[in-house]
Amino acid sequence: MSYLSTSDLARAVGAHPNTVRRYVERGLLPPVRRGANGYRLFTQRHLDCMRVARTIHAAPFAGQALRASGTQIIHSVVADDWGGALEHAYAHLALVRAERAHAETAATLLERWAGGMAADATAQPLRIGQVARLLGMSVDVLRNWERSGLISVPRLASNRYRSYGSAEISRLRVIRMLARSGFSHMAILRMLLRLDQGITTQLRQALDTPAPDEDARIAADRWLSALAGHEADALRLIVLIEEVIAARTTHHRAD
Repeated sequence: MSYLSTSDLARAVGAHPNTVRRYVERGLLPPVRRGANGYRLFTQRHLDCMRVARTIHAAPFAGQALRASGTQIIHSVVADDWGGALEHAYAHLALVRAERAHAETAATLLERWAGGMAADATAQPLRIGQVARLLGMSVDVLRNWERSGLISVPRLASNRYRSYGSAEISRLRVIRMLARSGFSHMAILRMLLRLDQGITTQLRQALDTPAPDEDARIAADRWLSALAGHEADALRLIVLIEEVIAARTTHHRAD
């Protein structure tokens, strides 16, 4: 049997050798034998697992659900259950596509609302507590959104209480749907600042494109692009796993 070194695995997946070592330590690769010289002796099985784990972990973190789904795939390949890994990979693709559909739907609602469609028909102005109950949110979240600049709420002249009309509640509904669909507060604020300047076009692009001076660090800051990337990765995972299964089937038949 021919063996691969740590550097061989690293070069094969375009990673640093330390990444390979970390994957071994974290159980993302099967246990590795060491030779008489103390060096790790990797095999084709380790390389196959490394390609799967690297595809999953090199992508930007996109939430616990997708990470947990990817981890199931890794656990299966480490256990040498490639059939189970293929099942999990198809389920993972479905999950990514569902997340992407949710985000696209929220972006569509945004565009419709920005184009003049009302997203709420509340007749009488409401106080903050009433709005919280109506939307199933906490008062603290509503106040935080106001402090963050996502919304400006008029106040009554008589007592300075916040007064939410249908326009404010419509805006809150759109913000809530975007937030629940995975968009970051920074991405939503970036889009709303553009909208508040009277620019009602390319809002989807604004959601997905950090400004040059913006400290964008997470996938949710460019959520639509991130999910498109995760879908492409999910499709690559399926192809990779199917190739491993085909190669093993051919090898078994040859034996």
